[in-house]
Amino acid sequence: MLTLDELRADVASGAVDTVIAAFTDMQGRLMGKRLDAEFFLGEQEAGHSGEGCNYLLALEMEMDPVPGYAIASWERGYGDFALVPDMSTLRRIPWHEATAMVQCDVQWHDGSPVAPSPRQVLKAQVEKARGMGFEPMFGSELEFFLFRESYLEAHAKHYHDLTPSVPYILDYHILAASFDEPFLREVRTSMKAAGMVVESSKGEAWAGQHEINFKFADALRAADDHVVYKTGIKEIAFQRGCSVTFMAKPHHEWVGSSCHIHSSLWRDGKNAFADESPEFRSYLAGQIACLADLAVFVAPVVNSYKRFAAGSWAPTTLAWGHDNRTCGFRVVGHGSSVRPETRIPGADANPYLAFAALLAAGLYGIEQGLELGPALEGNAYVSDAERFPHALREAIARLERSELARRLLGDEVVDHYLNYARTEQELFDKVVTGYERERMFERG
Repeated sequence: MLTLDELRADVASGAVDTVIAAFTDMQGRLMGKRLDAEFFLGEQEAGHSGEGCNYLLALEMEMDPVPGYAIASWERGYGDFALVPDMSTLRRIPWHEATAMVQCDVQWHDGSPVAPSPRQVLKAQVEKARGMGFEPMFGSELEFFLFRESYLEAHAKHYHDLTPSVPYILDYHILAASFDEPFLREVRTSMKAAGMVVESSKGEAWAGQHEINFKFADALRAADDHVVYKTGIKEIAFQRGCSVTFMAKPHHEWVGSSCHIHSSLWRDGKNAFADESPEFRSYLAGQIACLADLAVFVAPVVNSYKRFAAGSWAPTTLAWGHDNRTCGFRVVGHGSSVRPETRIPGADANPYLAFAALLAAGLYGIEQGLELGPALEGNAYVSDAERFPHALREAIARLERSELARRLLGDEVVDHYLNYARTEQELFDKVVTGYERERMFERG
C-alpha cells in the first residue's frame, strides 16, 4: 500500500500524476473520478472531500435511475453525497500509467454515513463484531472465465459463441494453465504491486475457467482488495485484447463461477474458531439459520441462481460438512486454522454485502447461542437438508417477510436492497430470451 508521504514524493518526482477516487456501488462496480494528483493532495491538505451524484446508489446495471429508493429520487433532486477518501486504502495501480487509487466512504454532507452504501453496510457489521471483542477476518476465492475475444468483439457477437482461452476443462492442469500464463502472470504481479498478497492461480472446472487467490485479511481490507482485483483484471484483459467474465453462470451447459468465502473471528491475535470452539459452532449455526433470508445479499441477480445445480460444484443446500464440497458450508483447516468456507455466493456477488450478510448471521448465532446440528456426510445434493432459494423471486419473498433480516441489517438497508432486487426481477421479466425464441419461433 501507499502512504500519503510516499504519494507526495511520487507526485513530486512525476511517478504519479493521477489519483482515482472511487467507491463501490450496489452492483459491486467501482465508481468515481480521476483527479489530477496535485489537486488531490491540495484537497487533502485543505480537508476537503469529493462528491458524487447520489443516483449512483439508485441505479440498475444499465445506469438508468430507478424509483423506489429513499435516499435518491427525482423528487429529492438527485443531489450529491460526499466521497471521503479512506487513506488506508491508497495504493498504486500498476496497470495504469502513473496512477494511484484511493477508496472512499460515502457520507451525507453532515458527516453521517449513507447506510445502504455497500462499504458502510460491511463497516457496521465489523463495528458490531469489534464491540463483541472480535476482529472478523475474510478471504474470497473468485473464479472467472477467460475468452480470446476482446470486450468489443464479445459485445458485437452479443456474447454468443465466444472462444474459451483453453478449449477443455483445465482444473489443476499445469500444461493447460500455462497457455494462459502470460496473462495470468501479469495479473498476479500487478495485483501484488497494488498491495495484495497473492497466493496462487490455477485452472478451474471448465474450459477457459481460472481462479487467482489472495491471502485473507481483515474483512474491510479483503472486500476493498476484492473489488480492485475484479476491476483490475478486466482492465488488464481489455489492454491485452481479451475478456474475462465473473457471471455466476455464463452458459447453462457450463459450470458456474463461484466466490467461496472463508471467514473467522479473531481475538487477541488468534483465531477464536480454533479446534471448532463453541464460538465457531454458534457462528456457523447462525450462517445456516439466516442465509436463506439474506439470499439477496449473496446472490443478487437472476443469473446468480442459475448456478445452483446438482453435481455442478455449486451447492443447492444449507448443509454443512467437513471438507465436503457438496455442502453449502464446508469446514476446512485444522487446529488453529479451522474456519467455514461458504460456497453459496457466486463470482457476481458484491463482496461488501456478502461479507456483511455472513458476518451478521454468524454474530447472531453467537449472540443467541445457536446449536450446530450434525455434519452432513455423503452427497448433500440428494440429502433432505434445507435448500437455498432456487430463484431471485424466492429470495425476494424470503427477504420481504423476514423480521430477522431487519434485525440484523436494519430497515434502511433491507428496504434499499429489496428495491434493488425487485427491480432486477422486474427488468428480467420484461425481456424475451433466446430460450423462448428457440422453442417457440417455429413450433409455437
